Amino acid sequence: MLSRGMAQNQVAEVVPDTGQLPQEKTEVTDAVPPLWKDYLLLTKPRVISLLLFTTWAAMFMAARGWPGAELFILTGLGFYMAAGSAHVINMVFDRDIDQRTERTATRAVAAGRISVTNALIFAAFLGISSFAMLWYGATPMAAWMALSGLAFYVLVYTMFLKRRTWSNIVIGGAAGSFPPLVGWAAVTGDLAPMAWLLFGIIFLWTPVHFWALALLIKDDYAKNGIPMLPVVRGERATTVQIIWYALFTMAISLAPYLWPDGKGMMASWIYLVAAVALNVWLLWRSYLLHRNPDRPHASYLFHYSMLYLFFLFLALAIDRSVL
Repeated sequence: MLSRGMAQNQVAEVVPDTGQLPQEKTEVTDAVPPLWKDYLLLTKPRVISLLLFTTWAAMFMAARGWPGAELFILTGLGFYMAAGSAHVINMVFDRDIDQRTERTATRAVAAGRISVTNALIFAAFLGISSFAMLWYGATPMAAWMALSGLAFYVLVYTMFLKRRTWSNIVIGGAAGSFPPLVGWAAVTGDLAPMAWLLFGIIFLWTPVHFWALALLIKDDYAKNGIPMLPVVRGERATTVQIIWYALFTMAISLAPYLWPDGKGMMASWIYLVAAVALNVWLLWRSYLLHRNPDRPHASYLFHYSMLYLFFLFLALAIDRSVL
């Protein structure tokens, strides 16, 4: 068995009766990541990055500017640990799926590099540390919101919905909508209508984003009996639903320009211009995917949807900061 970190094994191969020098044959195998990296990857940092940005953007919106360095850092760390804890538990619960899927078979728990017990201890450490950090470093409401998002993702989405119904991502998408609630509550200690509006934007955006991904990896879901929409209803039904949710997302994303918050409108024309442009392209790419539901169109929409959410929240944070 290869030891951790060993990437190559050199084997001398003698060629008999040819008069040639022995040739060296190189067998290349995938390097085993260091243990610290295995634990880091259990938290899914690439997935958390966009969620963390929406947390921080909501802090700027709530503070109408810079919320302060200490609060900014502690809230970011506290949220990351809560989301990371949820992802670790998800990898433990879904390790059987990961083991049967080539794309995920090398994940640390699925491959046995980290035991289930150690993974759960790590998840508990992250979850408890997150709650304490947000409670004492930000506000109790921020701590409760982070814990609620963790619980919803683990109990409602991972353990109950994911393997039972194609609407798993519609309902389960609420888990990914908690980050702006954490960020807003960290600054104000409460949840104003604006915070819930941000929650709603992510909630309605999630099916567009995730179903585009599901179209790309539907074979993996089918192989493992996961009833994602493209598997149980087909590609055409999925793209129709994507268009509907793109329309819903557009409608709610324009609300900040139309809805007062006690100090005037929630957003100005600065945000409106950005929101209209981003939504027009989101709808157009959703329509193109409906016309031709192939991998290139699904991949484009999947990646654009991430840029959409990033720039939408960025525009709203800038708008609220300069009003």
